[in-house]
Amino acid sequence: MQGEFLMDLKNAIHECWGKIDEGHVATYIPALANVNPYQLGVCLFDVTTDRKEQAGASQVRFAIESVSKVIALLYAIDQLGLKAVSSQVGTRQTGFPFDTILNMEITGESRPLNPFVNSGAILISSLIEERDGQSPFERILAFSRKICNDPGITLDHEIYRSELATGDRNRSLAYYLKARGSLSNDVTTSLDTYFRQCSMMVTCESLTNLGAVLANDGVAPWNGERLISSQAATYTKSVMMTTGLYTESGTYSVQIGVPTKSGVGGGLVAAAPSHCGIGIFSPALNPVGNSVAGLALLEMISRELKLDIFKY
Repeated sequence: MQGEFLMDLKNAIHECWGKIDEGHVATYIPALANVNPYQLGVCLFDVTTDRKEQAGASQVRFAIESVSKVIALLYAIDQLGLKAVSSQVGTRQTGFPFDTILNMEITGESRPLNPFVNSGAILISSLIEERDGQSPFERILAFSRKICNDPGITLDHEIYRSELATGDRNRSLAYYLKARGSLSNDVTTSLDTYFRQCSMMVTCESLTNLGAVLANDGVAPWNGERLISSQAATYTKSVMMTTGLYTESGTYSVQIGVPTKSGVGGGLVAAAPSHCGIGIFSPALNPVGNSVAGLALLEMISRELKLDIFKY
């Protein structure tokens, strides 16, 4: 990169490396428990110069997990329109863990409060139906490869089987939505789609490209093609800012000031509007489910490159 976006990413990784010891890999999904926690990678895509910079474990493939919720939301909006999708799922913070059912019980809402809690994500996945001989997951996978500019994204069958084996809480969420009349499609298919999308394997560069499309108002900076509408990009970045980091979303919107979504696989995707897309990987998580070293690195990048949308 050139100009104001230039920074020493290798040194930034070195400075944040010690944070890894403050976290632990996700163990409730058995396949993730075996991941080496001592990894930290980053990739930046400057949409003003169409150049990338990366360092560390930026090409290591890892499970996308909840970062896939961003892709599924964008695809649902692309296929059905924002009005149809927003009528199904809200945009409110929950104040509860991402896999709880309490938010709907306490508020009396008949729909999930936002698309990034698991109930909302399962409902979003259920909106994608089979078409032209392609299953809902195959359609999401094809869209993922396009918006991440990564034809190497594949399903990890071991992680998928782990998701199936440990997904009873998600099953309860899906059946609760069905009982409330929120989920109209088949529960089994909807859950299978969700488990599969969470088991896609990506790299920091994959997520950087996704973030760059969002940062560039829906246009792929690598070829100038509009992949999503400006409205979809703006809507999704807003939801990422307010709900993308689970119950720590408010804290990090202040500390980092960049729309971000995390996943328990250790990934982070961030989109600094009109500036850059950022992809980070470090699998050691804090108790909330966010990458400890990853967030420290993202905070450093935001400060050094003056990306905080509330300050600059």
